[in-house]
Amino acid sequence: MAAQEIPLSGFRTKLLNRSSVAEGTMAFHFAKPSGFTFKAGQAADLTLLDPRETDSEGNIRTFSIASPPFEDQLTFATRMRETAFKRSLKAVPIGTEINIASPTGSFTLHKNSNKPAVFLAGGIGITPFLSIIRQTDHDRLAHKLYLFYSNRRPEDAAFLDILQGLEKTNPSFRLIATMTEMARSGREWKGETGFINGEMLARHLGTLQGPIYYVAGPPPMVAAMREMLVGVGVDEDDVRTEEFAGY
Repeated sequence: MAAQEIPLSGFRTKLLNRSSVAEGTMAFHFAKPSGFTFKAGQAADLTLLDPRETDSEGNIRTFSIASPPFEDQLTFATRMRETAFKRSLKAVPIGTEINIASPTGSFTLHKNSNKPAVFLAGGIGITPFLSIIRQTDHDRLAHKLYLFYSNRRPEDAAFLDILQGLEKTNPSFRLIATMTEMARSGREWKGETGFINGEMLARHLGTLQGPIYYVAGPPPMVAAMREMLVGVGVDEDDVRTEEFAGY
């Protein structure tokens, strides 16, 4: 059952469960508080309440919401690293209360369904796109969606199975997953390899001008993708970005 809204500071809710979604990546599932509304692609600040440990990075983190608005849970996913916040989040008992601030951000799907959406995701940058793609599928919107999803190995690709399933059931959605370090993988991979580039985009899109491009991932990846897109003639006004720094 969702908790009551906290005046002025957001919403309080409880951890329902957590799961591993890739090597070194975990998803955390919370009850969706009453009155908490958001658009697919938005983010929210999570605050740990009285954590067992803290450090100089503090008790607050901003996460894109990986779950779509139609679900009754809120899912956040993150690469796990050695910070007090992430150690605490991984260790707290199920049922622990946290604070979730009101959602923010404009990294959301454009309204003109005549213009395809091309998503370029690096690693954990997949989270806003997972929300957008699942909500678009749920709402049966007419947008054509292309997701180029880059990871080092299949083992590192969070939510890959969900995305592969959506591609099979939604003819308006195309998934182009690519791996950059298959020599280090123990799995078979028959998809694309190498970094996302103009040639890869052109091969799957046909024409590069016209779609709205969305880029999310580590800052160096986002900068490289923006430079690449502009270099192949994409209008800068058609490029929207979200950086995942320090995750």
